[in-house]
Amino acid sequence: MANLALIYGLRLLPSEELESYGDALVKLKNGKSASVTMHLIEGASEQQIRNQLMQSLDAFFEFYPEI
Repeated sequence: MANLALIYGLRLLPSEELESYGDALVKLKNGKSASVTMHLIEGASEQQIRNQLMQSLDAFFEFYPEI
């Protein structure tokens, strides 16, 4: 199996200040590009956000059982 790269970004902002967000663009060495879907996680506490983030990460890897 090839060496894999997990691309991610995090930014914590007040949810009431968020107007919109969109996908991020990744450029590949072969000249192609790929998009990285951005996800929104909201919570009233650090623990709520952490729990949702871990659930999201677990679900992501379920798409790739061969890893």
